[in-house]
Formats: sequence, structure tokens, C-alpha cells
Amino acid sequence: MVCLGNICRSPIADGLLRKKVKEKNVTFIIDSAGTSGFHQGDPPDERMIATATKNGTCIKDLRSRRFLKCDFESFDFIIAMDESNLEDLLEIAEKKEHKAKIHLLLGPITNQANGNVPDPYYGTMSDFQDVYEIVDKATDTLLEKLIFIQKNEPNQPI
Repeated sequence: MVCLGNICRSPIADGLLRKKVKEKNVTFIIDSAGTSGFHQGDPPDERMIATATKNGTCIKDLRSRRFLKCDFESFDFIIAMDESNLEDLLEIAEKKEHKAKIHLLLGPITNQANGNVPDPYYGTMSDFQDVYEIVDKATDTLLEKLIFIQKNEPNQPI
């Protein structure tokens, strides 16, 4: 899960997926990162932590980190929160195989119209709740697809 600073959108996607994976008793390695290193080592934004907690998701133990080229080797899917970060990831990717791993969360992978998860950083608490709900729905679909791939087509890209 990748956004710009790794303190709002990607941590909530990370936390929601971790929670859902645990509930479904399946195994996936989930992580989040930012395309910038602005908040390296920082916890998620306190407003996102509060929103997540209010909705039954814990993200307070996560820490921001910058996306690294080696992440392309470590992960099968790289999920961008918006088109700007998608473009940044495509620039970082040096191999065709790496570029094929990059997807928008609100895109074909989750059967939603291509779009951006809005960045709530400069918004209100209502904006953080809206992002939570958007990402919650999208991660439901994403997890269903990942479970299907794991069971039926483990070597098939999405």
C-alpha cells in the first residue's frame, strides 16, 4: 500500500488489510510505504489513528517508511492510493515485471472506476472518515481477489 507520506491513506489500507486477513485466517504479508521520506519513522497521522480506532482498526503501531526499489522483489502487488503515486512508482520501477505489479487501489483490481483515494491530510475529521470508508470497501474487494488468486492461480498476475 503506497501513498505520498505513508501517514494517512496507505497506513489505513495496511491496517484494514491486516485486520481482514486475520479475520479470514489467511496468510499474506502486508506493508505500507510512501513515495517520499517526509515522515520516515513517524506514526500515522493522529487523526487517522483516531478514525481507525473509532472504526475498530488499530494502526498506531505502524511507522512511516519510504518505498524502496527492493520492495518490487519483496511484494507481488504494489497498490497506489492515487495516480500521482502510481506515476512515481512507475518511474522507480526499472523492470517490466515490476511495472506489472503496480495497481491503483481504486481501479480495475477492485472493480471500481479508476480514481484517487482522496488525501485527507489538509481536511476535516469527516474527510478522514470518508477515506476510511472508501478504503474499507476497496480492501474488501482486493482481499477477495487475492484469496482467489492464492487458491486458484498462484502464479497469475491480476
